[in-house]
Amino acid sequence: DEAVRGTCEDASVCKRFAVSVGYWKDPYIQYFVRQAKERKAPEINRGKLACYYARVHGVSYLIKAFLKKTECNCQIVNLGAGMDTLFWRLKDENLLPRKYFEVDFPMIVARKIHHIKSKPPLSKPIMESHSGDSLLIDSHSLDSSRYSIQGADLRFSSELEEKLKKHNLDVHLPTLLVAECVLVYMTPQQSASLLKWAASTFPVAMFINYEQVNMTDRFGQIMIENLQRRQCNLAGVEVCKSLDSQRERLLLNGWETAHAIDMMQVYSFLPQADVKRIEGLEFLDEKELFEQLMQHYCICWASKDSSNL
Repeated sequence: DEAVRGTCEDASVCKRFAVSVGYWKDPYIQYFVRQAKERKAPEINRGKLACYYARVHGVSYLIKAFLKKTECNCQIVNLGAGMDTLFWRLKDENLLPRKYFEVDFPMIVARKIHHIKSKPPLSKPIMESHSGDSLLIDSHSLDSSRYSIQGADLRFSSELEEKLKKHNLDVHLPTLLVAECVLVYMTPQQSASLLKWAASTFPVAMFINYEQVNMTDRFGQIMIENLQRRQCNLAGVEVCKSLDSQRERLLLNGWETAHAIDMMQVYSFLPQADVKRIEGLEFLDEKELFEQLMQHYCICWASKDSSNL
């Protein structure tokens, strides 16, 4: 688990650097993550930053489509949220759902709560959106009327459900669940259990999953070996064989519709004027390597819709 928790730090440093050079705007990431000491850590290459850019925009597009479709009369559950800043950015855009939940390892949650408590630009928006009784906060959970962050192990759905319901999860509300590079660190049985729980708990729901794909080719094997060198095991990599295997996993675990596209496709769908802008930020010397990287990550989304939303 320690190596998996370490990926939260790596992703946050990458995002902070990408924001600092202008890939996208995020005024809140600076409060959660220290800037890399060097101008750019060696492992943060241009291709990786463009992949993050496509991920942030692709996932954001789906989230906002769900919020607009439900007119924000919904809830979001961000699984393995790490230092994500989505709650604060949605508040700035007046797009907050009825309630926004985050779940991660207790150690990561404790760190995030410390940042929130000690930095007014993070705590103020939570207080501004809060109504009703006093805000509940301890070392591993924070609960307000609109934002809740809980420490829990996603491999145990019953523990997850108990903690969320304790903090007013409403199973009757349209619910969006988001998992970015989370399921791949669980065994296929554990991720299947989580997906089944979500599909059976909410009558109207959408699940967004961002993670690796096409992992059986040589490039995929090199990615696995690089992570193994850091003692980071992709326990669920066998489900990441192809876009078909990603879709199939969702359909087999109770979801009615499922789609999956690789990040090269996502990149081609993004507003091309902005793509040109980010391509001008830094020289991309290895375009082939960039394309291979993008073909080894995907966004999948599934839905269950009893009310024909």
